[in-house]
Amino acid sequence: MLFKAKIRGYDIDNFKIIYKILKSIEHSMNYDEFDLNCISAETLMISYQRWNAIIVQLVKSGYIEGISLIRISGNYQEQVKILRPMLTIKGLEYLEEIW
Repeated sequence: MLFKAKIRGYDIDNFKIIYKILKSIEHSMNYDEFDLNCISAETLMISYQRWNAIIVQLVKSGYIEGISLIRISGNYQEQVKILRPMLTIKGLEYLEEIW
């Protein structure tokens, strides 16, 4: 059985995924358009449900903007519509702190 370390109840893998998402969005600031494939669930090798939950939390926590959260009747989790994701100052500070 694979052991996964936890921090405050979260798998460390979640923090690696968060870092990859934020770093990809930060890198995209060099370009006119954003390639969604660089942060897709498939690219990150996680389920769509986990990906959606992480993106929702990044938006609600103020790390990224340019993503709409959509409440769909009958769904517990909000769905995301990615327009042009950008890091906020808080997101940039997070990357700076863990570097």
